[in-house]
Amino acid sequence: MSADVVMDRAFTVSGSPERVWPWLVQLGRRRAGWYLPRAVERAVPRSRRALRHLDPGLQGLAVGDVIPDWGGADATFTVVELEPATHLLFASTRGRTDLTWCLRLQRADGDRTRVHLRLRLGPVRHRRLAHSLGGLVDLVTVAGLAAGLEERLERGRA
Repeated sequence: MSADVVMDRAFTVSGSPERVWPWLVQLGRRRAGWYLPRAVERAVPRSRRALRHLDPGLQGLAVGDVIPDWGGADATFTVVELEPATHLLFASTRGRTDLTWCLRLQRADGDRTRVHLRLRLGPVRHRRLAHSLGGLVDLVTVAGLAAGLEERLERGRA
């Protein structure tokens, strides 16, 4: 896919890629939700809060699976590639824009994992708007994910 807009974000969390992976596999609307820190989730209706535990029923993700997304009532992602504890690649079409979203895990120092997220969009009519406003939304949501995921990993360690 040719991309007009590429957004790269990364963060490091406690735990090996093997410990982080199950949390990422269950992400998604009508699945485990989108992880946010507890302080932020308090402002979200209880029925819309993300899981704070691993759900074995959500671990069977496979290439070709379609999962709901928050980009609208009919928005979905299709799993294109899946390499356990390494990377997960989703694809979708929203209107006339194709997008891919990749989550890549890399072992970091000690028992830590670097999570790299890349969102690619194309074609995009208003590139500046996508970079600025879309980039801000992406930055905030990924920061929330990083903090919420870290809380869940730390809790599982206790």
